[in-house]
Amino acid sequence: MRSIILFVIYLLFSFGCFGQTYEELIEKSFDYLDKNDLVSAEESLRAAMRLEPANAHNYALLSNLGTIQRRQGKKEEALSSYSTALNRRPQDVTLLGNRASLYAEMGETEKSIADYTILLLQVPDDQNALYNRGILYLQQRDFIRAEADFNQILEVNDKTFYGRLGYAVLEKMRGNYEDSERIYSFLIDEKPKDWQLYEGRAELYFLMGKNARAKADINKVISEDGPSASLYVLRGKINLAQYEKEVARKDFLKAQEMGYDPEVIRDLLQLVQ
Repeated sequence: MRSIILFVIYLLFSFGCFGQTYEELIEKSFDYLDKNDLVSAEESLRAAMRLEPANAHNYALLSNLGTIQRRQGKKEEALSSYSTALNRRPQDVTLLGNRASLYAEMGETEKSIADYTILLLQVPDDQNALYNRGILYLQQRDFIRAEADFNQILEVNDKTFYGRLGYAVLEKMRGNYEDSERIYSFLIDEKPKDWQLYEGRAELYFLMGKNARAKADINKVISEDGPSASLYVLRGKINLAQYEKEVARKDFLKAQEMGYDPEVIRDLLQLVQ
């Protein structure tokens, strides 16, 4: 029994939780976050909620906890934290936005759309939520609803970046490549350091058969910002289209190392055998 008590005391001291108040534990979690010590930040928040389980502010701690868990790749635990917080404050727009974006990451498109819809019932002109829901509609090839969301963004602000970006993606998926190219090029002129635009336009150029231009955009991102897994996949597809199978294979394997969907990579690798 003595050894168990000593072990518990050791754990409390290890996380700096011994004798600390609810507020001090929360403050400690911020200190750990500043040091990028996510494990200790998570434990500090848990300790605060254990100390005062009925505290009305615990919904905010659960929201922070979910985000910390998400950063650690613990998506299911993050989802549980966000959902528990929403059980306490079901109309909280920040919580709804957090869970909606997490659902999207997890491939739960319908659930993500549902959360964004609840959010937008309260804040109809939330441009971030409208853009994200519009992109989810595009994934479902529901062009009418996607266009309605992007159009609503532009009605709020006709110079908004995300409204125009939404239309660039929409026109690309509709096959209106020249319209999409025009929008992408306009946005790149406006924001020449926004690398997602180059990746989007590179994909468009690939669809148009303009592989040299696609590679130019990809190379710019690689040299200026560093490639994502999806960018390696795109470059691999371009190399494959140019019959450079070994180079394409290296790109697909690199994307796999970076965590790209293994089933997609498996299918792509079969094309370069």
